[in-house]
Amino acid sequence: MKKRVLSAIIALCIFIPVLYYGGLPYTITIYILSLQGMRELFNVVSKKKDVPPFIECISYLLITYFILTAGTISSITAMFDFRLLSGIVLLYLIPVIIYQDDKTYGIIDAFFMIGIVSLLGLCFSLLVVVRNINVTWLVYLFVITIFTDTYAYLTGCLIGKHKCVPKISPNKTWEGYIGGTLMGVFVGTIYITTMHQISLSLFGIVFLTLFLSVIGQFGDLVFSAIKRNFSIKDFSDFMPGHGGILDRFDSIFFVLMAFTFFIHIL
Repeated sequence: MKKRVLSAIIALCIFIPVLYYGGLPYTITIYILSLQGMRELFNVVSKKKDVPPFIECISYLLITYFILTAGTISSITAMFDFRLLSGIVLLYLIPVIIYQDDKTYGIIDAFFMIGIVSLLGLCFSLLVVVRNINVTWLVYLFVITIFTDTYAYLTGCLIGKHKCVPKISPNKTWEGYIGGTLMGVFVGTIYITTMHQISLSLFGIVFLTLFLSVIGQFGDLVFSAIKRNFSIKDFSDFMPGHGGILDRFDSIFFVLMAFTFFIHIL
């Protein structure tokens, strides 16, 4: 527990100043984190089969394009680009024909890479774009995620008895799920109503925060399903006591994606 707390304090001391400063330093920080996230993914996949160097190369190039492009965007609706989507699909599907070997790189591998690179590219980009739009909104999303995850863990450890999804995450309990949600909603609502003028009623803010808190926990479970598929506990030991970047950002990824549907009303 001490290692977990100390690691979190160090990470926050580094990340919070960069988050509030924004601009190029923040974009570069997110870019570095995205590269680490991609590296963690390849290390996990390689436990079952080696990823061809060409596939690794284009994945890092695509992540680079995602993040550097996001640094110039300040609108959610400006993000989608058919050329980018087409490029991703072509770059991962054509090598299937070139390699002609499922043991090296097959069609299932191609669709997995299309999905995971699109997911990581989208979510790390959203970390930049939402910051460009309004730092208060991004902090609001982090507050929901951090307090939901922290108190889900603490509540589960203290009083958790009823397993939630044992086939995906054996340690998750309904008590932890509820405890985390309640604290995430409470602190998230207080933060956003104090720091930002919102046209929503208090009920609307509570409902939105509740929705985001619940969705964030689904993100945690989805990434747990990925880890279970590859028979690992954590994506890496990048943050001692916490795991890898993907272990720490799994919930905020889903919260960010869900938030895009509501950003126009805040």
